[in-house]
Amino acid sequence: MSGLPKVALIAGPTASGKSALALALAEAHDGVIINADASQVYADLRILSARPSPDEEARAPHQLFGHVDGAYTGYSAARWADEAGAAIADAHAAGRLPVLVGGTGLYLRTLLDGIAPVPEIDPAIRAEIRAAPVADNHARLTVHDPAAAARLNPGDTTRVARALEVVLSTGRPLAAWQAEKVGGIGAAIDPVATILLPPRDWLFARCDARFAMMLDGGAAAEVRALLARPDVSPDAPVRRAIGVPEIADLLAGLSTREESVARAQAATRQYAKRQYTWFRNQPPAAWQRSDTTEILPLLNDFEIRLRL
Repeated sequence: MSGLPKVALIAGPTASGKSALALALAEAHDGVIINADASQVYADLRILSARPSPDEEARAPHQLFGHVDGAYTGYSAARWADEAGAAIADAHAAGRLPVLVGGTGLYLRTLLDGIAPVPEIDPAIRAEIRAAPVADNHARLTVHDPAAAARLNPGDTTRVARALEVVLSTGRPLAAWQAEKVGGIGAAIDPVATILLPPRDWLFARCDARFAMMLDGGAAAEVRALLARPDVSPDAPVRRAIGVPEIADLLAGLSTREESVARAQAATRQYAKRQYTWFRNQPPAAWQRSDTTEILPLLNDFEIRLRL
């Protein structure tokens, strides 16, 4: 018994049953459901991101779902963590149970552990590095941050560029900044966590069936409306969500329905595989892992642990 305020935390790969469990738990404990999924923050993609339906949202308060306009390109894990921390504090102040639910590991890690306080990068340095070949950047990184150069894949364009721009702009290696994480609330709360890791065959079948249902349920209209917005950049994060490129090709006549569905299903399964691996290995060992696909035993287990 820690004496700290409890936060129910439900995590796991897409289509693992997180939302249904979160809603049942919130209804049983006067809870507030707080989104921790990067796709579900966007207002434009209720269907395609599998956000709770209006009827489900009416059954319990929901926070941080669909509150970011798709035209906004600066939404980050740090901003989400600030908003989630405030939502958790508000729920506690109101005597309600925060129920944090989602599959974005970076969001959860940033909320609990904090984020490296890296200063703003000099725009000129960033532009120079982003325009250079990755081989050149890695060679420079070998000089300025040899530990990072040895650790990173020489062909990893994004990570090599990030490490180089940080050390050149701040004079300190990225690893030094990462050792000074700030802002995490992990020490101030008692997370009662369950990670859903159902059998993979069951999970992948759910992924396949769910995308087909999304397409039949209005996802194409969502993507059509998104593509029609002149203020949403083609490289905006919302345009890269799974299903958007595939449906865009379908709408443009570049692929058949069957081809688009197959591509989106494959992308969803690959994403689920990555999430599965991350959630199996990265969160604290004390976080409970469950392979059950039934809500009732999961709910009963939460009931016991929330009383401890």
